[in-house]
Parts: sequence; C-alpha cells; structure tokens
Amino acid sequence: MTGTLLHQGLTLLAYGMGVVFLFLTMLVGATSLMSWLVMRYAGPEELQSEIMPPRKRPQQTDQQLTSVISAAIHHYRTRHKKRP
Repeated sequence: MTGTLLHQGLTLLAYGMGVVFLFLTMLVGATSLMSWLVMRYAGPEELQSEIMPPRKRPQQTDQQLTSVISAAIHHYRTRHKKRP
C-alpha cells in the first residue's frame, strides 16, 4: 500500500513541477516576444522621447523641508528629554 501511495505522490510531484516549469517557460517566451515586438515597431528613438527627465525641486522647497524637519526634531527632543 505504501508503494502505491509513494508512487502517486511522486507522480503528483512530477506533474506539478512540470506544469509550473511549462507555465514559467511560456511566460518568459511571451515577455521576450513582447519586448522584441516593441523594439521592432517602436524604435529606441521613440522610447527615449517618452521617458520624462527627472524633475528638480526648487531650492526653496529644500530649505523649507529642512526647516520643517529641524523643527520636528527639536520638538521631539524637548518632549522626550531623559530625566535623571
């Protein structure tokens, strides 16, 4: 009885791993195909123009952010002073 149960378990293991392997192989193939199609029909020039350059924040925002963080740290330290 244990021989057939062990055999069934190994068969189920093989089928399960086979299905997962096939699914992942098809997923890699589909992704590669889509990448190839995009690169073929929308060349690198068009793809580069769609990428937005990084925005720079104004200096005022950085100074304002620094002052807000400093005030928060000061507030935290005054409320949580260690008492001897």
